[in-house]
Amino acid sequence: MKIIKKDILCATKDIRIIRIEVSAPDIAKKALAGQFVALMVEEKGERIPLTIVDKSSESITLIFQEVGLTTKLLAKLKPGDSLSALVGPLGHATEIKKYGRVVLVAGGVGIAEIYPVARALKGSGNELTIILGARTKAALILEEELKELADDFYLTTDDGSYGRKGFTTGVLSEILSKDKYDLVYAVGPIPMMKKVTEVTAGLKVKTIASLNAIMVDATGMCGCCRVSIAGKTKFSCVDGPEFDAHLVDWEELMKRNQVYLDKERHICNLKDKIE
Repeated sequence: MKIIKKDILCATKDIRIIRIEVSAPDIAKKALAGQFVALMVEEKGERIPLTIVDKSSESITLIFQEVGLTTKLLAKLKPGDSLSALVGPLGHATEIKKYGRVVLVAGGVGIAEIYPVARALKGSGNELTIILGARTKAALILEEELKELADDFYLTTDDGSYGRKGFTTGVLSEILSKDKYDLVYAVGPIPMMKKVTEVTAGLKVKTIASLNAIMVDATGMCGCCRVSIAGKTKFSCVDGPEFDAHLVDWEELMKRNQVYLDKERHICNLKDKIE
């Protein structure tokens, strides 16, 4: 569980996105596109889920944005340091097959999650249209890697500093109105994925969303990541993280992901380690 390599992909006043390569040969051996790991930085800390972005025979690559205490602690680790715990691969792998024409929509750090899926789908002979969105140019990650996989490629930024000004869903609406596609795959902020679902709902386009529900143990025991799919309770960690986007109760998911917002600035016994 030793950190082999560390790169800072984005470092603005408001956004820091970091890539680390971690020694994990057993996980790397079995990991498939769409799966994730749960890790602990400190023995008394929390577990957080992160997508397996890439792998070699001996290691896995993870990308994360500094948001809360644990990701800030993780960002302080240097090559040679070790994680306290690492478990995976977790979750169901993406169903990879030849769908035909596929649109991949990713926003923010969700771009990291879409990369392994895009690579696997391309390897199965699919034609890929990739739409990436970020708040600003500096926050856009993996542009070149995904551009190499794409047959058609679009960039959007909220502030218009790069690519098209606006949101990924604007581009999605535009291209779906002109051509027929066999699958739309979305990952990113919940409001973005919800909007993608609204765009594709009336077009009868199969749509998959990779959900970022709150997780604690990531093995189906705590129940924190439960979501309603077609009126039935599912757990993102063991039943997902991918679901038919048209069956997700998006309003419930958004409310559940905001349950702990007022506690994110709490004082705990690890806080002094990032100050």
